[in-house]
Amino acid sequence: MMPYIPPRVDLFAILILLGIVQGCLLCFFFFSNSKGDQFPNRFQGGALLVITLVMTDVWLGYTNYMMKVLWLNDFTEPCNLCIGPFFYLYVRSGLRHRFHKREWLHFLPAILYFAYMCVMVYPQPISSKYHDFRSAFHPELPALDYEWYGEGWMFWPKRLIKEFTGASLLLYMVLSWREVILEFRRRGWKLWSAHEGRIAWYRDLLVHMTMIVGVFFTILLTFPRDLGDHIVVAHMAFVIYATSFTILRESRIFRHEPPAAETRKYEKSSLTPDIESRTLEKLRALFQEEKPYLDPLCSLPGLAARLHVSTHHLSQVLNDTLGQNFFEFLATYRIDEAKQLLADPAMDHVRIEEIAERVGYSSKSAFNGAFKRLSGQTPSAYRSASRSA
Repeated sequence: MMPYIPPRVDLFAILILLGIVQGCLLCFFFFSNSKGDQFPNRFQGGALLVITLVMTDVWLGYTNYMMKVLWLNDFTEPCNLCIGPFFYLYVRSGLRHRFHKREWLHFLPAILYFAYMCVMVYPQPISSKYHDFRSAFHPELPALDYEWYGEGWMFWPKRLIKEFTGASLLLYMVLSWREVILEFRRRGWKLWSAHEGRIAWYRDLLVHMTMIVGVFFTILLTFPRDLGDHIVVAHMAFVIYATSFTILRESRIFRHEPPAAETRKYEKSSLTPDIESRTLEKLRALFQEEKPYLDPLCSLPGLAARLHVSTHHLSQVLNDTLGQNFFEFLATYRIDEAKQLLADPAMDHVRIEEIAERVGYSSKSAFNGAFKRLSGQTPSAYRSASRSA
């Protein structure tokens, strides 16, 4: 008969549980916004999914609720080998705006380990799963008679899963940092310079993930068995919280304000024409030199911060001097950039969807609509016309 173990509910248990709930919501958000060629959203959704599953496994073990579902013990171990590849492909596809099918091979180790678990671990009797749970979380509990099938040497992959996980995380963190560093160099920026937008988000996310990897190795060397896993997944929960905060903070870029409302809002502004002119000049210089409009997360607050003006004043400058709101101004630069790419013979092999992503659009339909509104023709027609000219 299995011994009774009272549930453990403390700060770690609550923190991890809230992270699991938030992770599920984020998975739905990213997967529901991953249609077409939105590979980065798919990979980020996949990364959050496997992290949420791992957190659930550890939470069940830490709180002792695993005793009620012992057949689930260690059910997420193959997910450990998916975390690194998902994050690497999220960063790579987001920065390069493309994804090759052969890159699915990064998940081959996880698939092979899953097949191994289906044969050697998942079908094992409950008594052996209790033995594994007791060894990992409660070595002080009495041992019960247990049985399993297979020879001892057949279980060496499972005994080394933490080492495999650590090697996978370390390898893919190095590869991910390489992608980010190369992108900063391509733009001529310093790695730790104060920039906002997508590339800075990737850098900051990798800082958090690198910290998690550091915590993982510290726990691996400090705690026996799985007794420190709750500390690792608590750090994962913080990454989920940070992702949620970033999404909420940047959601303002989807809000459009009608110019009439802006005009009324600016009636009492103290900005002089000279200040407006200088601000617009600085904004155009920034767009010319660094092209922040290519970033899908380019936002009015972010640009205002870089120009050292208020969001309200920058919006007024665009409205008063150009008669445009921020989104209209952004579209003019993005469409001009798209025209250059579409007219370049060297870009003939690049699909319209990829052109849209390169100039900062996450949606092909939004790109087509903006292009036709500003140029009077579709991107395909413009490309054809530029070839015949």
